[in-house]
Amino acid sequence: MKLMLRYTLKHKKLLFLNFLCVFGFIMIELGLPTLLASMIDKGILENDTNYVKKIGLLMLLVTAVGMVLHLGLTYVGSRLTTLIVMDIRDDMYRNVQTFSHHEYEQLGVSSLITRITNDAYQVMLFLGMVLRTGFMTPMMFIGSMVMIVSQNASLAKYVLMCLPILILGVYVIAKFSEPLSKRQQSSLDKINRIVRENLTGLRVVRAFVNEKFQESRFKKVNEKYTKNSINLYTLMSTSQPAFFLVFNIVMVVLIWVGAKQIEAGSLQVGSLVAFIEYIFHALFSFMMFASVFMMFPRAEVSANRIQEVLDAKSDILINEEGIKETKTQGVIAFHNVSFAYEETESPVIRNVSFEAKPGETVAFIGSTGSGKSTLIQLLPRFYDVTKGEILIDGVNVKDYYLPSLREKIGYIPQKALLFSGTIRDNLLFGKPDATEEELAEALAIAQATDFVSKKEKGLDEVVSEGGSNFSGGQKQRLAIARALIRKPAIYVFDDSFSALDYATDAQLRQQLKAEVTNSTVLIVAQRVSTIMDADKIIVLNEGEVVGQGTHRELLESNDIYYDIASSQLSQEELLNG
Repeated sequence: MKLMLRYTLKHKKLLFLNFLCVFGFIMIELGLPTLLASMIDKGILENDTNYVKKIGLLMLLVTAVGMVLHLGLTYVGSRLTTLIVMDIRDDMYRNVQTFSHHEYEQLGVSSLITRITNDAYQVMLFLGMVLRTGFMTPMMFIGSMVMIVSQNASLAKYVLMCLPILILGVYVIAKFSEPLSKRQQSSLDKINRIVRENLTGLRVVRAFVNEKFQESRFKKVNEKYTKNSINLYTLMSTSQPAFFLVFNIVMVVLIWVGAKQIEAGSLQVGSLVAFIEYIFHALFSFMMFASVFMMFPRAEVSANRIQEVLDAKSDILINEEGIKETKTQGVIAFHNVSFAYEETESPVIRNVSFEAKPGETVAFIGSTGSGKSTLIQLLPRFYDVTKGEILIDGVNVKDYYLPSLREKIGYIPQKALLFSGTIRDNLLFGKPDATEEELAEALAIAQATDFVSKKEKGLDEVVSEGGSNFSGGQKQRLAIARALIRKPAIYVFDDSFSALDYATDAQLRQQLKAEVTNSTVLIVAQRVSTIMDADKIIVLNEGEVVGQGTHRELLESNDIYYDIASSQLSQEELLNG
């Protein structure tokens, strides 16, 4: 509830206007039965036509004002809830942007999507109900009860007798709806996860002919969600018929007793009509308020899930007071760096030390799982080192203002990712103010000019979600071009040439070497041919450095490197180094 209240109070003017419309509408609704009673008793029963017309016109005027106030209430309530949920989603998205890989793994991507979309929507529905009826119904109920008691205290006791039954019903429904809501949202997380996995891995599913298995997985989770939803909605739907049953019983009793009092002369017809109107307002207001109260557990579950995202703090601190500029550019030093994904786990990187300077190319090679990608992901602080330190330009990476640190680095990930939009949009992602000449230059170095020029719209060719309308090699070259546009001090290629053929790989590296003479280049590769010309090759095995040197030096001194090279190169190439 604190979450919803905090965001609601951000819009005090709209909230005040909402209260104003609510108060005015209540005064009008409570005034109409009194006018109706006066019309019946003093006008209709006494055959005073002028009085009936006078009161009738007044009622029409009051009704018109009430309609305007109700429209105003609907507009203000809708605008207020929309703005509140917009603020919640903005803050959630902003916080998610700061998450490290650890937070994503802990909360789950599918769950985060559900929280930003469905949970925020549930909060919006509840707040909409609160602003339209939650504020109105308590005041309407209290006002109606005051009018009921003042009109006829003997009849009011029958209304008061039914309240404990209604309150007990609301409490029971609210108590049982909360665990059902939790299970429902949890099931929705699982549905999103399975759908996301299936769409992402659609080719793998089809290749292994596992469509039936995936359908079975989805059906199982969907049935669980459906079962929880049916139980929840059945529980919620029982409230309305139960309320109307109690309401109708009370009305029958009141009309029966009221008729006897009219017959005895102690009650007028108009007063009974007004009394029934007030009872209708009182009980209907209670029912509407009960609906809001019963919606609260479900909204609270969603609000707690949202708050969990807002409270989650990244392991990687931005360091607002950190260093933003340095004199040197591109000097890297790893000093006895070790890293473990969790404190309790054994390190996947152990005591790694090396240095790299501008103009140098340092390559990393090793068997699968040796820690190559993990090692270079420590540089832009996707993870923080467990022991040791990483220095860039003589400054510990933790002492930098994080955006300034990452601006020094042009990172090309192992899995090339393109965003939906156009080729131009993806390239400008690296440098928003890049000129046409810079775009053309980056494409030329990345060996992408040929296939981009063949596209009907060139740079304005549409890129599908994830770049699915481009081949793996094309995506890699565009990802490389995106990094080249930035002209950073440090280039990090995380196995970024794996999808390229040997000829394209060689041409790209040749042009790249001429382009980045003043930058430091780090390359992770599986192919020896990609890193043969590197100034320094670091061989990793199970997270440890087992060799450093040039290609020729390692062939002569390092068995692991020799084994990798001999599996890829011909005997003649090995002999020639």
